[in-house]
Amino acid sequence: MTDPVDGVRARNLSRILRLVHLRGPQSRAQLTAATGLNRSTVSDLVGELVADSWVIERDPDPAGRVGRPSPVVEASPETVVIAVNPEIDAVEIAAIDLGGRIAARERVEGEGAPSAEQAATLIAEVVARWRGGPLQDSRVVAVGVAVPGLVRAADGLVRNAPHLGWVDVPVRALVEAATGLPAAVANDASLGALAEHLFGAAQGARDVVYLNGGPSGIGGGIIVNGAPVGGVGGYAGEFGQNRVRPDSAIVLEDEVSRSRLLAALALTSADDQALAAALAADPGPAVRDEVARQRAVLAHAIANAVNVLNPSVVVLGGFLASLADLDPEGFADAVGASAMAENAEGLRILPASLAADRLLLGAAELAFTAVGVI
Repeated sequence: MTDPVDGVRARNLSRILRLVHLRGPQSRAQLTAATGLNRSTVSDLVGELVADSWVIERDPDPAGRVGRPSPVVEASPETVVIAVNPEIDAVEIAAIDLGGRIAARERVEGEGAPSAEQAATLIAEVVARWRGGPLQDSRVVAVGVAVPGLVRAADGLVRNAPHLGWVDVPVRALVEAATGLPAAVANDASLGALAEHLFGAAQGARDVVYLNGGPSGIGGGIIVNGAPVGGVGGYAGEFGQNRVRPDSAIVLEDEVSRSRLLAALALTSADDQALAAALAADPGPAVRDEVARQRAVLAHAIANAVNVLNPSVVVLGGFLASLADLDPEGFADAVGASAMAENAEGLRILPASLAADRLLLGAAELAFTAVGVI
């Protein structure tokens, strides 16, 4: 039987870590005020976290210092998780500490989508190489994987990642076996929503809809009253699979498509930044017509989400942000015209602010949560 005192201490340690994680460096005085614990308890908890390499303490910045200084507690760069995002053209891997700092990062491109087994082996190989280089003084504690597909929350089974060709694949088990580390797996867009809610464009908002457009289509995430919504199996947020017309099997990601934009621009490939620049360069009437069509379909889809969920913020990532940013006010008006006026009151439609880091930061958050840190 677990000692209740140990349980309380573990929760208090987690509270301290979460405050440092979400708010950045905190003085002991700030931690005492935020937790309601007494100073000696906070000092004892911080001492344990320092000993376990979760945080470090340093002197406060000298500017504006008045009276006796309170040591500043911040996330230690020594303890990291591995964040992974497999896509159809590459696997992106990063080592991230509790403060959100990226200690190492690598994009491994391949010929076509990797199998789950190949991805797990690749993760293990990269981590082993990093242990002899940028992570030689680090402690690696877990792996978080952001997959573009349906992931069963209970056990990390990827039920269907159609663009990767992964069906009923035990990705969590494969990664754990390859790396020897605890692992967690979730849908990439849901993790992007979490990252933007905690650290990005939707920081401070309680009700958020997030839509991301990438090489594998359109995914989404939902935050309600400050908490992620996963659904009974963990599959909530698949906006890209919503039917566009009742008499057709065509879904949103068929009509609002990165590949269709590239084809219209006569490009074989482009990252988000290059695609946004090409769209903004007034490339001709055919491209303008395709952009207008996709914007109209996307605005209608977002209006449906606004009517159902009544969010305060809609965050758009990937090429969806590029579409909206061509005329933000016009796009917001189009959403408002299709939504119920009351549901759209005060609605903000914002581009994702974490750029290419959002899925990796979300995967890192998943990894830290999986090992009970935050």
